[in-house]
Amino acid sequence: MAVVRKNIVTDQTSRDAYVRGVGLLKAEESQFTTADFNIPGPTVPVHTYDLFVIWHGLTMMTPIPPGGNPLVRNAAHRGPIFLPWHRVMLAVLEANLQRVLATADFALPYWDWAADGDLGSPTGAAIWTPAYMGGQGSPVADGPFVFDPADPSSFTVRVESDLNGMLVQTGRGLNRDFARAFPAGWPTLPTSADVKGALDFTPAGGSPADRYDTLPFNASSEGFRNRVEGFMPRTPTQPVHLHNQVHLWVGGDMTPATSPNDPVFFLNHCNEDRIWEGWMNRYGRLYAPDMTAPAATFKGERIDDPIVSPLGPTGTPRTVLDISAIYTYDVLP
Repeated sequence: MAVVRKNIVTDQTSRDAYVRGVGLLKAEESQFTTADFNIPGPTVPVHTYDLFVIWHGLTMMTPIPPGGNPLVRNAAHRGPIFLPWHRVMLAVLEANLQRVLATADFALPYWDWAADGDLGSPTGAAIWTPAYMGGQGSPVADGPFVFDPADPSSFTVRVESDLNGMLVQTGRGLNRDFARAFPAGWPTLPTSADVKGALDFTPAGGSPADRYDTLPFNASSEGFRNRVEGFMPRTPTQPVHLHNQVHLWVGGDMTPATSPNDPVFFLNHCNEDRIWEGWMNRYGRLYAPDMTAPAATFKGERIDDPIVSPLGPTGTPRTVLDISAIYTYDVLP
């Protein structure tokens, strides 16, 4: 039976299970070590939660096409694969949380950041209180993810990316820095009107799949994907939107390639996935590019290309367009 993903702010059961599950995955050692991922420093076990941090960090440095520039398109961002790739990541995390919680009906919660953006002053939103995700700080000093250097079982950031995007070992607390000014950050969260604009947008001409994404399939493309990812519409007064805007607003560990270090990362992407599901309910299970796109340019992003994971087999964009047998959402935008 499909599980139902719910709003973390309004569903206490989802909130409590998510916090507990993250703690269990942070404590659990996987079969991998830092040497398996060529992370410099002593060879130590990689904890299961940190595998997702590493996976995301490595993917951001994996260019599409091979040999290209990951800042133009990489295996999870700045292209049409953005939503399917993160859907796979969320599903793998959800399955691991179900395992450690021994609860087959656990569903990842989402954070409806647009509702907080509508408040005008989202730093005071319920999600940032100690009962939910805790607040900001370097390190965060309240809530369920507080670091205690005297307690090795406390929430610890163990792997991060350096200024060049390379993975390095560390041992510190979680950092957040809300509402900074651009270009260092972004002072506001997206609003429900911003979400509506992405859902309503229709590119001029083309095929039905162009509504999802268009050539050249990068950060300059028109279509829903690029608007929900947050690179368009690019204006001098607001160059970031939706997903990108959330990362920059939260700041701290949500800004580098290793942004899954902050458990809020998965709540953000669960909401992105919810918006995508709402979009597909409206327009159909559309994706572009298909397999007629040249492999030399778009291999890794086409509808039947494998989504690569260091954690094992996953799927393709086509196989994750309809996930109704696995999970649904309580409310779609």
